[in-house]
Amino acid sequence: MRRRDFLAASVAALVVPRPALAQARYRRLLILVELKGGNDGLNTVVPYADQDYYELRPRLALARDAVLQLDARAGLHPALEPLMPMWRAGELAVVQGVGYADPNLSHFRSIEIWDTASASDQYLSSGWLARAFVADPAPPGFAADGVAVGGNDMGPLAGAPRAIVLNDPDQFLRQARLARPEQRSGNAALNHILRVEAEIVQAARRLSADVPLRTEFPANAFGSALRTAAQLAANRGGVAAMKVSLEGFDTHQDQAARQQRLLAELAAGLAALKSALVEIGRWDATLLMTYAEFGRRPRANDSQGTDHGTANAHFVVGGRVRGGLYGAPPDFGALDGGNLPYAVDFRSLYATALERWWGIDAARALGGRFPTLELLRA
Repeated sequence: MRRRDFLAASVAALVVPRPALAQARYRRLLILVELKGGNDGLNTVVPYADQDYYELRPRLALARDAVLQLDARAGLHPALEPLMPMWRAGELAVVQGVGYADPNLSHFRSIEIWDTASASDQYLSSGWLARAFVADPAPPGFAADGVAVGGNDMGPLAGAPRAIVLNDPDQFLRQARLARPEQRSGNAALNHILRVEAEIVQAARRLSADVPLRTEFPANAFGSALRTAAQLAANRGGVAAMKVSLEGFDTHQDQAARQQRLLAELAAGLAALKSALVEIGRWDATLLMTYAEFGRRPRANDSQGTDHGTANAHFVVGGRVRGGLYGAPPDFGALDGGNLPYAVDFRSLYATALERWWGIDAARALGGRFPTLELLRA
C-alpha cells in the first residue's frame, strides 16, 4: 500500500470509528426466504419461448399465453402476479441458473451446503452469516445478530454469536422473563448458561414484535412469519438479518396444483412485506433473497411432478435492487445426466449481499472470492 493511501485509510478509521461503521452497515436489513424442499425453477421463471421446455414437460409445462412475460424468452408463473408491480418498478431481480459444482441431490446435504456456503466436498459447522458476524460483528447494542422467524432451523445463522429462534414472540417474551441473569456460579459451564440467559433477557427487552401495522398479511403461517419480520424491522432494538421459510416445495407428484398454491403464498406474502416495509420507512434499507437446496429436473416424471435437480432461479427484491434478469437462461442442449448446468455460483449471491449490501469482506465468511452481481443500486 502506498503511504498516501495508508494515511487516508488511517484518517478514515479515526473519523468513522468501527462501531459506527457496523451500526451503519447493519442498519441495512437482510431477509432470507428459504423455499424448503427445492422449488421448481422452470415453472417459476418459465422459458416459454423454448420448445425443449414443452417437449420435456408435455403436461406440466405452462402455456405461453398463461405466463407473465418478463422479456421475449422468460415469464413468471401466473401465481406470482403480486410480484409484477415490483418488476415494473425495477425492484425485482430474477437470477437464473443458480447452483454449484458437483451438486448433491440429497435434501439434507444440499441445504447444508447452501447454509454453510461450502463446496460440495467440504463440511463446515457454522452458517455463512454466522461467520460473517464473527468476522464483522453487529453493533453490541443490537438486540440480535439474526433471527430465524417461524421455525427452529437456524440455517445460515447457525453458530452466530447472538442469533435467536422466534417461533412465537409472546412465548419468547414469557420464557425470557423467567430467566434470572443475576445468578452466578463457580461452575464454568453453568456460568455460560447463565450468561446466555442474560443475553436472552436483554434481547427480549429490546426485541419487541408488537409494533402495530396497517398492512394486512395473508392468514397463513408464512404470512404470520413475515408480519413478525416486519415488526422486528420496525423495532429500534436492531436486527441485522432474518430467515423465514416456506415449506412444501418437494413436488414429486401432482406439482401443478401444489406449486400454484405455494407460489401464490410466496407472492402475496412478499407483496405484503413490501407494503409493511414502505409503511415503516425501511423498504430502501431491506434486501430480500430467496434460496433453496436445489431445483428440479427439466423432464417431468410419470406422477406429473419433478424430481431433485440442480440449477435454479431465485429472486432478489428491495428498494435498492436494480431489477432485471441475471445469470443465464436454462440450456436444455447441455443437460448433464438430465440436469441443467449452473451459470451462477450460489455464493455469488451471498458475496453480493456481504460486499455490496453490507460493505464487508465476503472472503472471510465464504472462504474465498466469488464474483458479485451488479443488481444493487448505490
